[in-house]
Amino acid sequence: MLIANIRLFQTIAEKGSLVGAARELGLSATTVSERLAALEAHYGVVLFNRTTRSISLTNEGRVLLEGAKSVLAELEELDTRIRHGAQTLSGPIRLSTPIDLGRGLVSEIVEQFTQQHPATSVELFLSDSYVDIVTQGFDLALRYGQAIDSSLRTRHIGHFRRHVCASPSYLATHQPPKTPNELTQHNCLIMRFGAYLDNVWRFGKGAAKMEVIVRGNKIANDGYLVRQWALAGHGLIMKSELDVGRDLATGRLVALLEDFAAPAYPLQIMFPPGRAQPQRIGALAEALVAGIASPAATGLG
Repeated sequence: MLIANIRLFQTIAEKGSLVGAARELGLSATTVSERLAALEAHYGVVLFNRTTRSISLTNEGRVLLEGAKSVLAELEELDTRIRHGAQTLSGPIRLSTPIDLGRGLVSEIVEQFTQQHPATSVELFLSDSYVDIVTQGFDLALRYGQAIDSSLRTRHIGHFRRHVCASPSYLATHQPPKTPNELTQHNCLIMRFGAYLDNVWRFGKGAAKMEVIVRGNKIANDGYLVRQWALAGHGLIMKSELDVGRDLATGRLVALLEDFAAPAYPLQIMFPPGRAQPQRIGALAEALVAGIASPAATGLG
């Protein structure tokens, strides 16, 4: 019963409420509350700070959550190996990715992975904002740039360029910029990452580095939508080659200012702290690395 209550506690933390956990597990709210109380009585501590509107983890709750994920993963892996054999992959995987990358390339990789391993299931969470993979219960996440949280484990996939590009229809009525400074004369479609507005576009390397503050009439926190605006001829975008590579290869978008390109951005897989990693998660990570790092991923190889 202790293990079952720890699993319940983990679900409450992931859902952010007792009601959400009850709905997820098909239990009554009363049962969830009673089992949480029993777990707190077992440890002699309070695991959640509760108000009428929200709950949050206490220090002891955070310690238990971090340890619980590791222990439960090991138990699940052991159960899988005993029931199905060491070579069988089964069980759920929660993966977080940027929106445009997730809708395109990653969804294709996930489709192939679940076909090859039908006993697995993948929950794909798409967001261009910061995601706390520990608190929100993700097994792995794809993120551009360096890890902000040094406690996370990371695996480097590769470096990928960002392209300034526009559709042929936009360029038919607007003179293409010849230098980054000429971007101020164009309608630039801008991404928002949480509180951060991506309106400072960087170019060049070393002594040739420069920054341009761009402006436009459309801003979104959805990279897929921003790319669709560009395809429709609404303006210029700056996006990763993983997002626009196929559009460039087919001529739906045209790359601009290529002689001023900035250094490529790193892309990494991030894992929660701890050593325990079920076989299915490692296998999906391998599939992501192979699929994203291949020349075909961008359509430009």
